[in-house]
Amino acid sequence: MELVASLVDLLLHLDEHLTAVVQNYSAWTYIILFLIIFCETGLVVTPILPGDSLLFAAGAVAAGGALEVGWLFGMLCVAAVAGDTVNYWIGHLVGPQVFQKGRVRFLKQEYLDYTHRFFETYGGMTIVVARFVPIVRTLAPFLAGVGSMTYWRFVSYNIFGGIAWIAIFVFGGYFFGNLPLVKENFSLVILALVVISVLPSAIAFFRRRHQPS
Repeated sequence: MELVASLVDLLLHLDEHLTAVVQNYSAWTYIILFLIIFCETGLVVTPILPGDSLLFAAGAVAAGGALEVGWLFGMLCVAAVAGDTVNYWIGHLVGPQVFQKGRVRFLKQEYLDYTHRFFETYGGMTIVVARFVPIVRTLAPFLAGVGSMTYWRFVSYNIFGGIAWIAIFVFGGYFFGNLPLVKENFSLVILALVVISVLPSAIAFFRRRHQPS
């Protein structure tokens, strides 16, 4: 049990143990990071995995020379985009059946219809903004699939949002993660990055939402 508990703690707090992971696993660290980002974005049941903080920490470790930032950026962009794509198709294939057959009491057909209208109207901005919001990041592509948002519309915003998310946090960590002030206030820095990155898109979203029809 202690071994299982240690593995779970390592997985959920990999951002705090990343330097040790690089020392022990070397190039395998890229694969570990790829899988975590893929699962955090691609599986509805794993929204508790580290996302923003892990990307920032990976960038900071790359700045020290332990990881190559170009490879890191490229592989994590693929993981983020592929994760959302898988999540979309899970929602698209499984979600409507759940709604239509009434397998879950509180999921009704009108919820599916509302989700469809919401994502067709605001879906693109939702997918981009959701990248920077933990938990929501994992649920948004699933709901886009459930609501039958057009795939080619989804994938364009998915690619843009995924690359933007990885770039902001990885390169943010690469250039600023090793500053003493940042190290001492790591959680606050991550929160500030989330707020700053989401703010312009959120403002545009709510302006559009409240425009007179």
